[in-house]
Amino acid sequence: MRFRDRTHLLFDLDGTLIDSVPDLAKALNATLQELGLPTYDEATIRNWIGNGAAMLVKRGLAGNRQIDPEQDEALFSEAMERFLGHYERVLNDATGLYPGVAETLDALKDAGYTMAVVTNKPSQFVGPILRNLSIDSFFDVIVGGEDLPRKKPDPLPLLHACERMGCGKDQALMIGDSANDILAAQTAGIPVIAVSYGYDNGRSVRELGADEVIGEFTEILKKLQR
Repeated sequence: MRFRDRTHLLFDLDGTLIDSVPDLAKALNATLQELGLPTYDEATIRNWIGNGAAMLVKRGLAGNRQIDPEQDEALFSEAMERFLGHYERVLNDATGLYPGVAETLDALKDAGYTMAVVTNKPSQFVGPILRNLSIDSFFDVIVGGEDLPRKKPDPLPLLHACERMGCGKDQALMIGDSANDILAAQTAGIPVIAVSYGYDNGRSVRELGADEVIGEFTEILKKLQR
């Protein structure tokens, strides 16, 4: 597929631009420990990430990707409040950029691309992370998980970002790492490049119908020139 006419780029955050698993795992395990529940290793928690903070906490309480439909709402509310507090404290302890992200974003900005972050991450955490990693200046629009009534895989966040950037979906391209990103883009009518190194919830992005799959973030530059 040709992407040469795609001038507005929508990026997922966790698993695409940043690896935040160590800090998310630390916050989740601190929450579970306070509640007297089992804790889990990073590899397990990595497969629970990608559907927003609330789903991560629900999976932590269940100890499984499949949440308990009869999960105690009072317990979840307490766990969610504790998790957000813990995560705010460790937000930038170990979170970092994937290789080549800063350099590639810089090159894209210099080339005239307009860029946005579209994430399910709670909005209050997105700006501080981008600023700490010194990539906030690359983005004209940020859409966080609480900014709209619906999150990815609903197409609303992508279409909202396009509206704020002043572009049509025929000018946009989504770059993400999960089924949520791919489904949101497909439903919105926006092509999508998937990165294979992110949080795919235990599923290979090659099976999910992305228009292209790349193994390194730097490959985006070549794909856009096709």
